[in-house]
Amino acid sequence: MRKRTSRESLHGKKQITIRGIFVSLVIGVVYSVIVMKLNLTTGLVPNLNVSAALLAFVFIRTWTKLLQKAGITSTPFTRQENTIIQTCAVACYSIAVGGGFGSYLLGLDKRTYEQAGIDTEGNSPGSFKEPGVGWMTGFLFVVSFVGLLALVPLRKIMIIDYKLTYPSGTATAVLINGFHTPKGDKMAKKQVHGFMKFFSISFLWGFFQWFYSGGGQCGFSNFPTFGLKAWKQSFYFDFSMTYIGAGMICSHLVNVSLLLGGVLSWGVMWPLISDQKGDWFPATLPESSMKSLNGYKVFISIALILGDGLYNFLKILIFTSQNIYVKLKMRSPRTFSDDKNQPLDDLQRNEVFVRESIPLWVACVGYLLFSIVSIIVIPFMFSQAIGTAIGCVVAPLTFFLFYKAFDVGDPNGEYKAPYAIIYRNMAILGVEGFSALPHHCLQLCYGFFAFAMVANLVRDVSPKKVGKWVPLPMAMAVPFLVGAYFAIDMCIGSLITFTWHKLNSKKAGLMVPAVASGLICGDGLWILPSSILALAKIQPPLCMSFFATKST
Repeated sequence: MRKRTSRESLHGKKQITIRGIFVSLVIGVVYSVIVMKLNLTTGLVPNLNVSAALLAFVFIRTWTKLLQKAGITSTPFTRQENTIIQTCAVACYSIAVGGGFGSYLLGLDKRTYEQAGIDTEGNSPGSFKEPGVGWMTGFLFVVSFVGLLALVPLRKIMIIDYKLTYPSGTATAVLINGFHTPKGDKMAKKQVHGFMKFFSISFLWGFFQWFYSGGGQCGFSNFPTFGLKAWKQSFYFDFSMTYIGAGMICSHLVNVSLLLGGVLSWGVMWPLISDQKGDWFPATLPESSMKSLNGYKVFISIALILGDGLYNFLKILIFTSQNIYVKLKMRSPRTFSDDKNQPLDDLQRNEVFVRESIPLWVACVGYLLFSIVSIIVIPFMFSQAIGTAIGCVVAPLTFFLFYKAFDVGDPNGEYKAPYAIIYRNMAILGVEGFSALPHHCLQLCYGFFAFAMVANLVRDVSPKKVGKWVPLPMAMAVPFLVGAYFAIDMCIGSLITFTWHKLNSKKAGLMVPAVASGLICGDGLWILPSSILALAKIQPPLCMSFFATKST
């Protein structure tokens, strides 16, 4: 058989296979379920791109080995096919992350409308829209392609001409390249074994917990680890393998920032503000009212998020502009085809990167067209179901799996969907202005907005030894509304990673991503059977709950 050249092996069409599309769909569905759970519980979703590449490798290697044992010859599994599968899977679950199912789309429903207060000024009567598969799919299909087409004219300029770094893509590429080497194959076997082991443990643990979760506030997820008083302030360990795994993936700074935010809000601020009932806000109002304690929780969270977001937006804008200006000043932009002195491998990669791409004029016209459709057509298209794509169909269906099976949006339940009420109140704030805020809330918001800006500035301008200890305002904001329980889970994950690195840093660097992915995927996959049981009205047989001892 003639040996294939590197140029032939790089051809994209040969790497888009039926098995690759099937595996992409499976991984995309599994990860859509996982990120939807994260979206609807805390709204905090770690980057799962690297674990998607690992799963793609696991699936195809298992596939090819089973076929080999059956005596069937299969196409060799290449790093290009691995990359295509990972890219398709990430594109699929990214719609579940950024599609607004836990934020602005859910913020339109009746429950969030009522939580914001029916009598609240700016929350117009009847201004709600219940979720529906049809209009959500159509909405996603239209708006998702605007960003995709906008990137086409930028990708060659930014990545090839100006050679700007792409950290997430680089990390994934290094991992995939490592898999497809003789040494990497041995490494991958260890990772696959670790992944499957902890995937099984996590799935079985979720199954075991289910038996004790019959009824509200039952089961291990409401275990008063530090006592009932701490439990009432959301300080407890809820035995969630998903968040332990997420804590292993996230940096120590993120996890510590989450815990700091939980302590500051639920340990200090909310008890103190609750004591002002009857002074700062009427004692007759329920705690869930936006003019009561819940208003402080929501708007202070928004202030932290806005401060952090604005700072990082300005920072990225300034640094990108400076980088492009320096490149332009050093030399006039030239494409890869103009530089004949580049190594052959670089020329081939550049050729593949732009080969058979969407023409620039098509991208520009498409961008304008979809932008116009997004602006004009969307308000009139809710009664229609427009075309479909894998992510745009899987994401709404995944959302409805949760929406129908669980009590999504309950502020006291597991699926709080915290960002839905945040987005609703941001809209009300935009309409009514600061009059929508409870007493003294504006001053507190000013303070936390300033804190977010200053904290980011201090981290950037101070020495590395000092800057690494400055907390992340965006991470601190999440437990302000959700609670501190998941921050404890994530800190346990962080502690596991820290200890593992101290004992055996080399093995930890290899196995932590695989073990964390196994914990996340196992617990996430249990959602599917538990949702089916909930839809079938099959309740857990036991309720494990805790009460204070009655004094005699």
